[in-house]
Amino acid sequence: MANLLSSVRSARIPFSWRSLLDFPTNPSVIKTEVLAGLTVSLAMVPEAVAFSFVAGVHPLVGLYAAFIVGLVTAVIGGRPGMISGATGALAVVMVALVAAHGIEYLFATVVLMGVMQVLAGVFHLGKFIRLVPYPVMMGFVNGLAIIIFLAQLTQFQLPGGDGGKVWMTGVPLMLMLGLVALTMALIWIVPRLTKALPAPLVAIVVVAAVVILFDINVPRVGDMASIEGGLPAFHFPLVPLTFETLKIILPYALILAAIGLIESLLTLNLVGEMTEQRGGASQECIAQGLANTVTGFFGGMGGCAMIGQSMINVKSGARYRLAGIAASLFLLAFILVASGLIEQIPLAALVGVMFMVVIGTFAWQSITVLRKIPRTDAFVMLLVTVVTVFSDLAVAVVVGVIVSALAYAWNNSTRIHAKVHVTPEGAKVYAIEGPLFFGSVDGFAEIFNPKTDPGLIIVDFLNSRVVDQSALQAIEALAMKYEAVGKSLQLRHLSNDCHRLLNKAGQLVVNSDDDPSYGLAVDYGVQTGRLGGGH
Repeated sequence: MANLLSSVRSARIPFSWRSLLDFPTNPSVIKTEVLAGLTVSLAMVPEAVAFSFVAGVHPLVGLYAAFIVGLVTAVIGGRPGMISGATGALAVVMVALVAAHGIEYLFATVVLMGVMQVLAGVFHLGKFIRLVPYPVMMGFVNGLAIIIFLAQLTQFQLPGGDGGKVWMTGVPLMLMLGLVALTMALIWIVPRLTKALPAPLVAIVVVAAVVILFDINVPRVGDMASIEGGLPAFHFPLVPLTFETLKIILPYALILAAIGLIESLLTLNLVGEMTEQRGGASQECIAQGLANTVTGFFGGMGGCAMIGQSMINVKSGARYRLAGIAASLFLLAFILVASGLIEQIPLAALVGVMFMVVIGTFAWQSITVLRKIPRTDAFVMLLVTVVTVFSDLAVAVVVGVIVSALAYAWNNSTRIHAKVHVTPEGAKVYAIEGPLFFGSVDGFAEIFNPKTDPGLIIVDFLNSRVVDQSALQAIEALAMKYEAVGKSLQLRHLSNDCHRLLNKAGQLVVNSDDDPSYGLAVDYGVQTGRLGGGH
């Protein structure tokens, strides 16, 4: 416990205060930021309502989450330009909790989820996103693009007579498709005419004006649910403060925190590539955590980064925090005073915007390179895409990283070999090449033949690297084999860590001025006198 408290005290809060004060002063840039925020806010309304339905809560619970999470992360997040809010990836986890225990347990879970995310940021766990390989990133992007596309298809359904949904047919379907196509065409054409206004915003306004002016009978935002409401009020979750409550909410909080951080950090990287920015992972973890903690106390369902809205924002020209702040404030204004107007926007216009996001998000070049890249990378890319679509993002990323790690370990396990020569004095030298770790220890052992080797054997690790405890154990096992047949073994060019950690073979190490100085990720068991593995 003392060590944990010491770690907490010594942990540096990863905030870039300078980035928090980075706001535009140029009027044209401010206009671009505000209009980008308006465009994003319009696209957030139907998604927040839809995700509320998925989670089994009132639409205002999703809208409040979109406002609060979006505002907090826009102000203190690790990447200006990112947009956060209520997301489907979290909603599908929440629905079981709400159905079994009620909405108050959801609020408590969101608060705990936020605390976990803050701790992840304080202890710099966000840096582990660097371990996500590029094929996993491409699979994530493609899978998320497919999910965004599939989510829009529900807008082509109408209420059925039995309370369910039926697909549009005939004239309603033709009108819907026509308006979607008009929206997409405007988004493609407007940038070629002027860059003064974000193309998605122009498309939404024009299509909405056409629908309202000609009173075209197509589904509108108001058909989903009313978005009218008041300011979110402070609300302490009404759950018993007992261990039983913790047992209920802890598993959900862990899953939600993991999914939220993975999606947010991957979106952070994606936005960073588009805006040529780096860093900010730990700061983003803290921002997401604080946002969710606040949201849980103000009646929101929690959230994380939204890749679709982030793409709309960045492609609309936003590069500062102002756009995200404006989007959240516009969203609040819709709830308080402009619900009647926003409810008149046709869903077809918003579907068209999201379809263009899908086209821009999907990594089309990944299709053409599938035959050119290693088969393992191609398999990982396709696997992550499929798992993202049919399961969830967190599982997909974990599966992709594990498969990539196993493939890397397998490839390295086959690389270890030795160049063998005999010195004029009759000693046999094995110059080891390739990493020695748990995956290559069997291949390492097969290199040697203690029964037929001469009396003096020299094992040179100059072009190798001893990686883990398994490697150390393999070296000691080799020393014991030669000792059993009465032959001498010398170990050269091992690091100081290896010198210290080798138990039985330690006295066989020959010190040299050019010994390597890398560290080894194992600890020495002083009390037992044996090799101990610990990271």
